[in-house]
Amino acid sequence: MLSIVNSCNLIGIDGFIVNVEVDITRGMPCFNIVGLASVEIKEAKERVKSAIINSNFEFPTKRIVVNLSPADIKKEGSLLDLPISIGLLMNYIKRDKSYFNETIFVGELSLDGTLKKVRGILPIVLSAKQKGYKRIFIPFSNIRESSYVDGIEIIPIKNLRECINYINNEIKLDLNKILIDTNTNIEEKYKEDFSDVRGNFFVKRGLEIAAAGNHNVILTGPPGCGKTMMARRIKTIMPDLDREEMMEISKIYSIAGLINNNIGIINKRPFRAPHHSATNISLLGGGAKAIPGEIVLAHRGVLFLDELAEFDRKTLDMLRQPIEDGSISLSRLKFYVKYPCNILIVAAMNPCPCGYFMSKTECKCSAHDIMRYKNKISGPLLDRFDIFLDVDVVGYDEFKEDTFNETSEMIKSRVQQAKKIQQKRFEGSDIKNNDEIKSYQINQYCKLDKDGQKITEKIFNKYKLSNRSYTKLLKTARTIADLELCEEINKNHILEAFSYRKGYYKYFK
Repeated sequence: MLSIVNSCNLIGIDGFIVNVEVDITRGMPCFNIVGLASVEIKEAKERVKSAIINSNFEFPTKRIVVNLSPADIKKEGSLLDLPISIGLLMNYIKRDKSYFNETIFVGELSLDGTLKKVRGILPIVLSAKQKGYKRIFIPFSNIRESSYVDGIEIIPIKNLRECINYINNEIKLDLNKILIDTNTNIEEKYKEDFSDVRGNFFVKRGLEIAAAGNHNVILTGPPGCGKTMMARRIKTIMPDLDREEMMEISKIYSIAGLINNNIGIINKRPFRAPHHSATNISLLGGGAKAIPGEIVLAHRGVLFLDELAEFDRKTLDMLRQPIEDGSISLSRLKFYVKYPCNILIVAAMNPCPCGYFMSKTECKCSAHDIMRYKNKISGPLLDRFDIFLDVDVVGYDEFKEDTFNETSEMIKSRVQQAKKIQQKRFEGSDIKNNDEIKSYQINQYCKLDKDGQKITEKIFNKYKLSNRSYTKLLKTARTIADLELCEEINKNHILEAFSYRKGYYKYFK
């Protein structure tokens, strides 16, 4: 008896259909799985056998061969337990076989037949929908994150027995009660707020511009001046995600197993802060399974690199290409994966080993030590930052004064308004933020008035800007103009944008 059951597996953040062909014939009892299966799939033989017996079904004591097609693509994970079991239990199913041509089965089995939660259910459901399948059986524990996909019937089941009974129409599941109402999102609340920050108005303005246009920013200053405090609060003013961005991020987090069970989808921009001892693989991704790294997990959000100069220089230089491309490609022996990583990088560092170079406190470092410390950050990497913020220690009077400080909510309202302007500007294109404007689009989107053109020319010639620095200056000015609701970029916008390079000329030139 030959039966074919459809399932799905993953390569990167995309799913591909797997045809689980189960052949039960006479002969010496054996159970073989072929088709480039990983170790965890081959171990499914014992899980499936125990699950079938403990669900009060008879396990066929015959020669069993399971082929996973296409046979030239490696399959990984425990997603195929359920479809293998369904293929072995076809004798118990009364439904017409055409039903299975339009159905996907995914799930890991416990020894008692219970279905366990699996990783990557969101990209799997999306792939099944795109391939034109009408329904998909998934573990009940995965119901919340899969509920955000419409256009395909999602059937959450708790165990193998319930799955067979449902297929045979012996039980009914009230799916309207089971599926989560996606209009009532549970949001995570932040404890941090910009109202906690005293002084440093120039720095807060720079972070506001960075959040509005997705401009990479670096904060430099002595220890304890508030660099990390302010950098961590940028997540509270980031613009809201649209539905497309939510799905992009949630697919990545679904694969990584980092989806919050109570929320079911990522509805806030990610904020990732890897330690400076992070390896190439943990930061960029890779390994035998080409897992996503921190830069991928920070997609459409913030990657915070605290103590930037303490990172390995080679590791930092590996960020240069992904920053520019907005994606990272990982090649392995049998497959190729491309992950999106459109990120806002926020970095913080001391200006020297002791931290007090060019500050009110005396620096104890030699000129050689300072130069060696600064050289840990390569010129090409610095050239990929748009905003350089010089952070200084706040005086006692600023701490003492009970002055009003803008809240994150107030700053975010301006950021959100600038974001809406950008959405309207880039409607119909794949650009989301001003920082993504390509070089050939500069003249189209960054139009200068006459005074703006004159001052830009003077700055370009006097400071010998690179082509990348020049376009970044214009893109930063474009965001400042958006925050001030101006259609054209004027002289003041250019001058303010260039003022955010003060930290570069102070510490790195």
